[in-house]
Amino acid sequence: MSMILFAFVVRVRDGLPLSASTDFEHNKELQERKHELRTISKAMARFPDRGTVKGQQLNIYFISSEGVSYMTVCHCSLPIAKAFCFLEDLRWEFTACFSSNVVSLAARPYPFLEFDSTIQKLKQQYNQSGGPSLEVTLAEVQDDLKLHPPQVVSLEEVELSNGISNGHLEPASGSGQNVRLEPVTAPGILSLVLNIVCASLNLIRGVHLFENTFQEDYESIWNVVAFLLAFISCLCQCHLYVFHSSLKKMKAYTLLSVIVLCNFFLFGLRNVWQLIFHISVASLSTVLILSRKLQDKISDCGV
Repeated sequence: MSMILFAFVVRVRDGLPLSASTDFEHNKELQERKHELRTISKAMARFPDRGTVKGQQLNIYFISSEGVSYMTVCHCSLPIAKAFCFLEDLRWEFTACFSSNVVSLAARPYPFLEFDSTIQKLKQQYNQSGGPSLEVTLAEVQDDLKLHPPQVVSLEEVELSNGISNGHLEPASGSGQNVRLEPVTAPGILSLVLNIVCASLNLIRGVHLFENTFQEDYESIWNVVAFLLAFISCLCQCHLYVFHSSLKKMKAYTLLSVIVLCNFFLFGLRNVWQLIFHISVASLSTVLILSRKLQDKISDCGV
């Protein structure tokens, strides 16, 4: 089985494709990774000099040097050091054939198609032998990766950077409220309404219990905290669904965990059906938060 499936060389400043390998595999994930490669290439100037994009079975690796980026799609079982060793060899081969002046003057896509044969030979060498012929080179790359590990780039960052670079999106502020998301769906509106209902119930119960706590039972203060924490988490879920936010997946799962833990802590003050209702609403909101994507393109109105 081939470990290195596709290689791509692009100009960093504008994402102009310079050369690419010819692949004969047409599985669905490979086509998705190739599409993502082209998406990354359009905003390569916004990414680090070395990075990775994780996939299910196939990963993307890239390095940039002297205004040119070298990218590849590899099977996830290929050691990361060998993938970057391949990219380093690809870089040496390309710079030996084409000067930086020639690259900067290129005006049309794929001006160096003849380099495809070199990419194919290099791919074949790695796929057949399992790595570079010089173990010293591999050891150097391994040491360098330990000192300077590649940045892991999320698909969300790729989509956002591509939108910004093409003028479809405004640069996001810290809250991400300038970023356009897909339109709110009917299930999304339902989840917002149910979340507001849950937040209101948590606030009412929390305030009522807070009043009784100082009159009768000071030990119930933690129940008050659980109600108010669940109230805040419900509001945060509404905000996370409506507005774009960085680290959305981590925040969504964190809020879901807080709501579930708070409701289990309140078992006794709430019956089983109430617990199921609150946890189900939180779970539905989490699914919808994660499924709402960035808009690929904003249509120009009045044109």
